[in-house]
Amino acid sequence: MTNTSTTSKSSACHACAFSCSASKGSYDGNASASHTQGGGVRRRVVVTGAGVVCPLGVGVHYVWPKILNGECGLTNIQGEGYDKIPCQVAGHVPRGDGEGQFNFKAHVTPAERNSVNDGIAFALAATNEALEQADWKPSVDESRVRTGVAVGMGMAGLQDIVDTALTLHQKGYRRVSAYFVPRILPNMAAGHISMRYQFKGPNHAVSTACTTGAHAIGDASRFISHGDADVMVAGGAEACICPIALAGFARARALSTNFNDTPQKASRPFDKTRDGFVMAEGAAIVILEEYEHAVSRGATILAEILGYGLAGDASHITAPSEDGQGAEHCMKNALRDAQVDPSEVGYINAHATSTPLGDAIENQAIKRLFKSIQSQLAVSSTKGATGHLLGGAGALEAVFTIMACHTGKMPPTINLTEKTEEFDMNYVLNLAQDWNISNQSRRIALTNSFGFGGTNASLCIGSV
Repeated sequence: MTNTSTTSKSSACHACAFSCSASKGSYDGNASASHTQGGGVRRRVVVTGAGVVCPLGVGVHYVWPKILNGECGLTNIQGEGYDKIPCQVAGHVPRGDGEGQFNFKAHVTPAERNSVNDGIAFALAATNEALEQADWKPSVDESRVRTGVAVGMGMAGLQDIVDTALTLHQKGYRRVSAYFVPRILPNMAAGHISMRYQFKGPNHAVSTACTTGAHAIGDASRFISHGDADVMVAGGAEACICPIALAGFARARALSTNFNDTPQKASRPFDKTRDGFVMAEGAAIVILEEYEHAVSRGATILAEILGYGLAGDASHITAPSEDGQGAEHCMKNALRDAQVDPSEVGYINAHATSTPLGDAIENQAIKRLFKSIQSQLAVSSTKGATGHLLGGAGALEAVFTIMACHTGKMPPTINLTEKTEEFDMNYVLNLAQDWNISNQSRRIALTNSFGFGGTNASLCIGSV
């Protein structure tokens, strides 16, 4: 067979519980193309790589231990123009050349710099990590045609829009950059990834507010299960910390304002004193792969995407439906798609953004669906540590859920110090908990994402 990978990999890998096989096989990209193509049999989808850029740092190997230890990446807002905005807290990606820091020039070529904004750069960095972990950088066209990209953003580059509007008004048409439109299109992260690695399979971009990352991963998994691709680069990115974005969300009374002096305490999922979410930036990418394709080339499998559920609230432009039916329906649909009974689920990574209404409604939906097994179910929200990445949130939390299934460690909810009566489940307080599965054959989890406009998604993920 022809070796399709341009890289070789040793058995030693990141210290984040990724364990690689001692040797990698070769794969010519054709075996799974004939597997159930048009035959009606569903193809299994597994995860073979992951990459993250978030307020806790860059790299899964760097971020995952911090998540488990209950660390927080939130700070006071950095930059000018925020002085009159009531929220003074944000989740900035740490910049620099040190370990766990992000250097724009290290991830973007000189030729790309005019057309790439921070969100696209975050996605490129996370993609490189994920592909290195998966050991998948095919060099032959047959494999590139069977590899696609599904990466979305929740919002366009708002600061680019503001700056260009000022340029047009103050300096005139000829000073407007020819790269303006490509910089603000939500599909350009997917476009740049596809072009950089010459992936010629499905090129897809989702933009569904805070559900974007989960939708991208779910859609990508279906492309593979339906035979449209063998490998998909999937996830979400966002870089929207700017005065106009903060002002808009603050005017909508969505942001935390009571913890400006203690920013690491501002994101408080499920806590009695929660008062809004904290805007954050970053990206998360996973490499999804058809199971036989991954096995044939000796890839390390981190987890399996078992199911994908979608639902709409049909209620309000920003608020979730008060009865929580949208959240409940998308979880039910994910379990139905996975052919998993609620009793088999051990952990839920909740959307819970630290808003008074949203956290309560999701909690209500979870309790209603899992009523008979509440005592054995763990629920946590990692947004206490990372803030809310908007379009990147669902993908980041999917990575954390994948790692929970892979390592047997459930990430904690931090800053939950006082609960009201309705919050009576195990919320994995402050530090990680071991995930024991003595009565089950595998670890199975859900991760939820909900967005403005009433759009909801849930991914069912299992250990392998």
